[in-house]
Amino acid sequence: MMELLFTLPEGLSTVAFWVLMVFSFIASLITVAMGIGGGGLLLAVMATLVPPAALIPVHGVVQLGSNGGRAIMLWRNISWAAVIPGFLIGSLIGTAIGGAVVVELPPNVVQIGIGVFVIYSVFAKPPKWLSGWPWLTGVVSSFLTMFFGATGLFTANYTKSLGLPRHDHVATHAALMTVQHSLKVVVFGLLGFAFGPWAGVILALVAAGVAGTLAGRLVLNRISDRGFKLALDVILVLISLRLIWQGLTG
Repeated sequence: MMELLFTLPEGLSTVAFWVLMVFSFIASLITVAMGIGGGGLLLAVMATLVPPAALIPVHGVVQLGSNGGRAIMLWRNISWAAVIPGFLIGSLIGTAIGGAVVVELPPNVVQIGIGVFVIYSVFAKPPKWLSGWPWLTGVVSSFLTMFFGATGLFTANYTKSLGLPRHDHVATHAALMTVQHSLKVVVFGLLGFAFGPWAGVILALVAAGVAGTLAGRLVLNRISDRGFKLALDVILVLISLRLIWQGLTG
């Protein structure tokens, strides 16, 4: 096994680290090529390998790096009206409330709720408030991300309701998630989580995510808008069903 240039934090083995590296690459590739799904996939893998106390904060920083890199690469395609000011203000409010809540929401309730809502939004006409009230989308999704971690599914439905072409969809969703994860990381830092021991792992996973983004961009350039939207709906439904199943069995 290749020797690492940094010390792994307690509770994470060398084998687990390399498994996370592979899935960080795959997760970013999927998110760019299909528009959604990578964050939930990476969270599911991390949940089996990373100590519970570090799961949501570390996942948040890795997703910040991946989405931030994606937003920079596709910044010309970002629909800034969807990000500022409504979603940004809502995210500030939602993150602040989530960080102040002492009793955590039951994860299974959150999983089932998000799964049902997303499936409804795929097969029904997206609720008007998703596009008309971006601040509310920011409040709800940012509040939930403090407890659940991967709420990209929820935000993806807001992005989908805007009816953007595939490149604009991916770029705008990346910008929205960059805002959300940035705020989440700041709040976890204020709450006392020590990111230092995880710094080397986080940087390595972000680098793998950037590589996955570059690979996924090549796939994105080869599919049509219609194909992209169909693939996006399929991914949304499959991941939502998985969330509901986890919530019911957990």
